[in-house]
Amino acid sequence: MRRRRLFKPVRAPHRWGRAFVVTSTALLGGALVVLGLPSDLLGSAPRNQDWSSPFAAIRIVDGDTLRLGDRTLRLFGVDAPERGQFCTNDAGQLYDCGTAAAAELARLVGERGVQCRVHGRDRFGRALGVCQAGGVELNASLVAAGWALADGGSMPELVPVETAARTAQRGLWVGGFEPPAHWRRGY
Repeated sequence: MRRRRLFKPVRAPHRWGRAFVVTSTALLGGALVVLGLPSDLLGSAPRNQDWSSPFAAIRIVDGDTLRLGDRTLRLFGVDAPERGQFCTNDAGQLYDCGTAAAAELARLVGERGVQCRVHGRDRFGRALGVCQAGGVELNASLVAAGWALADGGSMPELVPVETAARTAQRGLWVGGFEPPAHWRRGY
């Protein structure tokens, strides 16, 4: 009895045919990747975004960080003391200036919603943004009140605002303090 074959064996392709198919597929795939995929793929957020949050969903993390619902945003161009960082007042007494900076940010937000323009991310993945609450820009107001230092490299327009706060001895400038960036290096 003769065996019946259901499938015919495939003829072996020529070597140059296999190489051609592999090379052309790789080139075509590479071209599709370069030309066809969006630039914000794989977790990198678009450079600029608008975020907003109602008052009920806002949490003050510290003097320069907000939680807007489930997203964390750090104020761009400012550096406020961390909670637990101590400064001295005009009488030389220690106080938690990080908590005072957070209280000032909470006062500026008030019972209003927040609108932010995101300008990228910091090294921890937090969004960096310029925010407003009720028409008041939080970044500049925090520096003007003396509870945050201006990052002249990021937002040079805040440097004169910081100079005015220092001259008027507002917030941190009333007594003595270690710049927040130096204080963080100690830990």
